[in-house]
Amino acid sequence: MSQFLISAEFLVAKVLLAAIVVLVFLAALGRSFGYPLIWSIDMAQLLFIWVCFLGANRAMRLKAHIGVDLFVRKLPRTPRWFIEIGLALLALAFLVALAVSGYRLTLLNWQRVYGDSGISYAWVTAAVPVGAALLAVTIAINLVHALRTRSLVFATDRSPGSSNSHLG
Repeated sequence: MSQFLISAEFLVAKVLLAAIVVLVFLAALGRSFGYPLIWSIDMAQLLFIWVCFLGANRAMRLKAHIGVDLFVRKLPRTPRWFIEIGLALLALAFLVALAVSGYRLTLLNWQRVYGDSGISYAWVTAAVPVGAALLAVTIAINLVHALRTRSLVFATDRSPGSSNSHLG
């Protein structure tokens, strides 16, 4: 993925997160003074799902997702590499299925109105296929890199004296 797209994705996530903070603050302030902004919470929830997927994609790209690797970390390097390749293929299959199902759900929800905001609920459900597609692309890039360099797909090698990018 190009550095420009990575930077743009991060900027969008930061702007959306700032908008969520402002919307929730304004909603609380308005409610305190007897003028609730009913639509602001709906908008904050809509933006939150988009931030979650953008953040998940960034974490995947940086190999920063939390993982339970207590047993896998103790395996020799080659079996661990094969396990990560298998898990990457499984994750890709799941994300493609999620993107397809999410796309269908988005089409079904186009006419539905989201809460008091007056906008289409499809803007909420569209985060699922878009986010799943972003994650699938990121995993595919990590997988290709892992196959070329025998590096790990999801984790970095943090053992003492070893390289972060090569299984050796």
